[in-house]
Amino acid sequence: MQLQRLPSKTAFIVMNKVFHSASSQILNSPRGVCYARPGGEELLSKLLDRKWTMKSPDTIIHQIKLSAAHGKHGGGQWGDISFLNNTCPFLGDDMIMGDEDRSFYVVRDDLLHPLVNGNKARKLDGLLPLLKDHLVTDVVTCGGCQSAHATAVAVSCADRGLKSHLLLRGEQPQILTGYNLISTIYGNVTYVPRSLYVHRIEMLKSHANLVAGNKGDVVWCNEIFEESLTAQRSRAPDLGQMDADRGANNCTRKVAIINEGAADAVALLGVFRLVQYLSQDHLLGRKRAVKFVVDAGTGTTAVGLGLGAVYLGLPWEVTAVMLAGTIDGYKQQERDLICEFKRLFGFLLNNSRLTEVDGETVHWVERCRPRKFGNVLEGEIEACQQIAQRTGILVDPVYTLAAWEMATLLSDKELKGDANVVMLHTGGTLGMFGLAQRKKKILFSPSVYGPG
Repeated sequence: MQLQRLPSKTAFIVMNKVFHSASSQILNSPRGVCYARPGGEELLSKLLDRKWTMKSPDTIIHQIKLSAAHGKHGGGQWGDISFLNNTCPFLGDDMIMGDEDRSFYVVRDDLLHPLVNGNKARKLDGLLPLLKDHLVTDVVTCGGCQSAHATAVAVSCADRGLKSHLLLRGEQPQILTGYNLISTIYGNVTYVPRSLYVHRIEMLKSHANLVAGNKGDVVWCNEIFEESLTAQRSRAPDLGQMDADRGANNCTRKVAIINEGAADAVALLGVFRLVQYLSQDHLLGRKRAVKFVVDAGTGTTAVGLGLGAVYLGLPWEVTAVMLAGTIDGYKQQERDLICEFKRLFGFLLNNSRLTEVDGETVHWVERCRPRKFGNVLEGEIEACQQIAQRTGILVDPVYTLAAWEMATLLSDKELKGDANVVMLHTGGTLGMFGLAQRKKKILFSPSVYGPG
């Protein structure tokens, strides 16, 4: 699907036509459709029996109804489509009553935290308690200049008395905005030349050793996780020894390294927890077909949704809009995450059919208007503005607008059939402010924004 530099007034109409031509292959494929897996529910119950960062996995669900636009609401990227936000939609068995018109649902994970993106909060949900239990004092991670992941780590660590050290790619901007500003306030930021940043593993290890000093320890988060699983296997953790270690190492720094984007198997646990929550009968339920849509940076959240749905036997079809790579790259990332997950939790699978899952849990699709990652095309700031003014929901042009576009297209009755379309809103508010670093002036259409 090559749709670049489309005029803003016709972009959405043309996107719709192109998507229809490609949708038969995407929607009729058996990939991503989940079938009952014996033992899956028991497996998740065991996996999710642990300490969590968030007290509850609860989130808010809204319904976006689409209708023909009239007068000043027409035009722009959305053509003749207007949006209306139903903040108290029918859910559970009543979803069919509230889904008669063209619509899609939005899981408002953007509201979980004012500074931490929803998908980042989910990925750190099962990790941060492990860091505290294993006496970690400092955390080292990396990301781009406007990294939502780095911000999430910095804010979450500060909230728990941990020191964060953030290696950000490139040079320090003249003006600190968005995620970059918050990362600087909550964490210790070091800017790394792009030539060095390419070698992420070496870069992270070197900086972690520098933070730890001669007497400190450096450990990767996956190693901490494996250590906790060893204790879970034996079911006999030496709590007395742990307390003794805590006292003996009270003045020693223990530095944990988190991969870029928290793209590790441990990050899947928080997403599994969300899947289990949403699958309750009074919410999305376990019987009704769902077409789940999410934007994909590293793709970890999408894999968590897809794998969690497979393990629970949910009739969910997860569509991930690729933003930062090729389809081969995303498929490989999916296989790697699942392989790592099975390596860690093989002792819980007990040779069940769950071991057969090795990929194909997610539909990886291109954005409606493909582009190099981070680029904002003509009309997309205006599109975000229209959504905000009509629904009260803020999306950003780099990430969540892509998911909104796909959810809008899939909400067509010919495409969704009897399924409900559900978009996971991962957040991204601070990303809007970060655009100021790249664009000296962001223009808003007077016809939408209004005079003055």
